[in-house]
Amino acid sequence: METVLIVDDEKNYPLILSAVLEDEGFETLVANSGQEALAVLESADIDLVLTDMKMPQMDGIELLAKIKERDPDLPVIMMTAYGTVDKAVEAMQKGAYNYILKPFDNAQLVLYVHKATAGYRVVKENRRLRTAVLRRYSFGNIIGKSKAMQEVFETVAKVAPTNATVLIEGESGTGKELIARSIHFNSDRRDGPYVAVNCSALAENLLESELFGHDKGAFTGAHAMKKGRFELADGGTLFIDEIGDLPLPLQVKLLRVLQEKSFERVGGTKPITVDIRVIAATNRRLREEVARGRFREDLFYRLNVVHIDLPPLRQRKEDIRLLVSHFIKKYASERKNAVPVTGLSPAVRRLLDAHQWPGNVRELENLVERAMILCPGDTIDVEDLPAEFRDTIATSLRMGGIPAEAKLYDTLANVEREMIVRALRMADGVQARAAEILGIGKSGLNQKLKKYDIDVTALNEVDKMTGSGQDDGGSRER
Repeated sequence: METVLIVDDEKNYPLILSAVLEDEGFETLVANSGQEALAVLESADIDLVLTDMKMPQMDGIELLAKIKERDPDLPVIMMTAYGTVDKAVEAMQKGAYNYILKPFDNAQLVLYVHKATAGYRVVKENRRLRTAVLRRYSFGNIIGKSKAMQEVFETVAKVAPTNATVLIEGESGTGKELIARSIHFNSDRRDGPYVAVNCSALAENLLESELFGHDKGAFTGAHAMKKGRFELADGGTLFIDEIGDLPLPLQVKLLRVLQEKSFERVGGTKPITVDIRVIAATNRRLREEVARGRFREDLFYRLNVVHIDLPPLRQRKEDIRLLVSHFIKKYASERKNAVPVTGLSPAVRRLLDAHQWPGNVRELENLVERAMILCPGDTIDVEDLPAEFRDTIATSLRMGGIPAEAKLYDTLANVEREMIVRALRMADGVQARAAEILGIGKSGLNQKLKKYDIDVTALNEVDKMTGSGQDDGGSRER
């Protein structure tokens, strides 16, 4: 129910107006002066102000100015006698939604009120959505306690307020677009558009039109002018995903745009200037692509002003349980009448630690979402995981599970690191006990903790947050 604030120093008009509007389903509040109205606005959620023009001490024009300082979008309808129409027009010029002459027609008043509140309803919904977006992409909502991710967050916090071009590299599923959106929504461009394009999703001829737009008649089927992503992103941020797949001819055109801040649409000759920030992402290593002749070196350096390297999940396993906790909360609403899920069984936690996560965070999120649907109780157990996932774990230490191009040192290092993290968890963070489990001395464990940059304190904090325990809990009644 929407609320209308009626402001009038006369005693009878507010009573009449309240009766009319309440019959239409509105809630009404009354103030007999401008000062009273401002006090009501401070304490109540108002959707429309209906105010008389002529009042002592603070007239309608002054009240309008105060309201617009507080909320420029809140609609104000002025009530005025015939002799003050000029003042009403002045009020319209200063932001009033409309005015109505006394004595007024009830039907006309109701029509104005419905239109004004409907418009403000849209404004409030847009505000709500924008607040939700800003909250979602705030730095505090990006999950990661590991040192590698903390370094990423530090870089993001430093680069966001600038206009610097950013290159984000990382495997598929590591959260490159999440980082890009966080940079945009924490920058001075947050009120501008955020526009994304995926270079791997379109053929070369279509991609050129998507990026730069085209003029009418530029090619067969171009029946009208179309703006490209660069134009649509003017004043905001353009996120170019999988830029490693950008064809060489388009790399030349992109380089020119980055250098000159202008371009022509396909089939056009008129230069178009834009004010945009470019954030690019790729799951390839662009330096290697440059060396192989598949990516222009000059474009690489244009893009690589600030470089962010997102680590794969297998290199930040300290974050797995924190991420799981986040996803459990995210998908809790989908369980409807089911028992709320509170955590994982120890057996599942060990499986998650042992997995190599080729799909990274995206794979983990999909796994948790599926398990949340199938889990009958309050704890996700092994039976709730996909059979193919369990099979992958079972074969993960066989040769078939190691990529053919894997380097011996890196593979052995990854295995050693995983075993240390697992032992620490089994020992509840007690290093002497973990060393005993591993069959090495405590000093040797300390050296390896430094070598692999394992933060035992952070590991323990994550385990406490996700309710880790050491009971096997591998089976249950179903």
